[in-house]
Amino acid sequence: MRTTTEGKAMEQAAGGSPQAQGVPGCYRHPDRETGIRCTRCERPICPECMVSASVGFQCPDCVRNGSGTGHAPTASQPRTIAGGTITADPRLFTKILIGINIAVFIAVQNSTSLLNELVLVGAWPPAPFAPTMGVADGQWYRLVTSMFTHQEYWHIGFNMLSLWWLGGPLEAALGRARYLAVYFVSGLAGSALAYLLASPSTATLGASGAIFGLFGATAVLVRRLQYDMRPIIALLVINLIFTFSPGFNISWQAHIGGLVAGVVTGYAMVHAPRERRALIQYGTCALVLAVIVLVTLLRTAQLT
Repeated sequence: MRTTTEGKAMEQAAGGSPQAQGVPGCYRHPDRETGIRCTRCERPICPECMVSASVGFQCPDCVRNGSGTGHAPTASQPRTIAGGTITADPRLFTKILIGINIAVFIAVQNSTSLLNELVLVGAWPPAPFAPTMGVADGQWYRLVTSMFTHQEYWHIGFNMLSLWWLGGPLEAALGRARYLAVYFVSGLAGSALAYLLASPSTATLGASGAIFGLFGATAVLVRRLQYDMRPIIALLVINLIFTFSPGFNISWQAHIGGLVAGVVTGYAMVHAPRERRALIQYGTCALVLAVIVLVTLLRTAQLT
């Protein structure tokens, strides 16, 4: 969750969404139910094993072996539903992101001055932080560093559990590059909206802007795969209730900014037509980044 220095909050970690009963399990991952089948061999395949084809999806074995259709084994590489490359460790970047967050958390425990330099603050030093400058003074890097900064154990604990539960499956479904694009664009959108709408004297920190972006992208993916949307909607409602509950002082701006950016970029990732997939996917990310820059410039002009 994204917190302010004015209070504490609790956030319900979001998990995966169960599928309907009676749905077969993936032939490579029997514990993962799926309603999608390979168009060649008709074996059930989960999002991690889906390889986009001209019609429907194929399993990695059929793509690799040609499945007796005369295709060469190297005709195409296995791809995720979003066009990313299928890798041996589909959670690698999620692990790296968690590692960075933990490393920063350990570093700031013994260095208040470092913490002061990483949090997101507008123009004036809030208590108990006392940075001499803020984003309005040109320190735009705070929009990024605040995404990896946590001060309390419960804070980083909730956020890292949420990142593991949401990030791992989404990284497998999108591919590493597209997953990172959604993560960073969502995190920056959350920081930008907090900078725009929160008091310039309020310091915020935490990875929840990016995590809410993963939440939004996961909801889009679940709908794209025609899974039951009710569990993911219920979890989202629970998180939003905590976000807006009085007395918790959660940075709702970071949560909403990240969620909206995650839905927009996630939709582009899983719905882009195959022939223009990369252009639409990364073009959408670029447009969202342009909006982030514009919002930051406008807010800076107000505060200077």
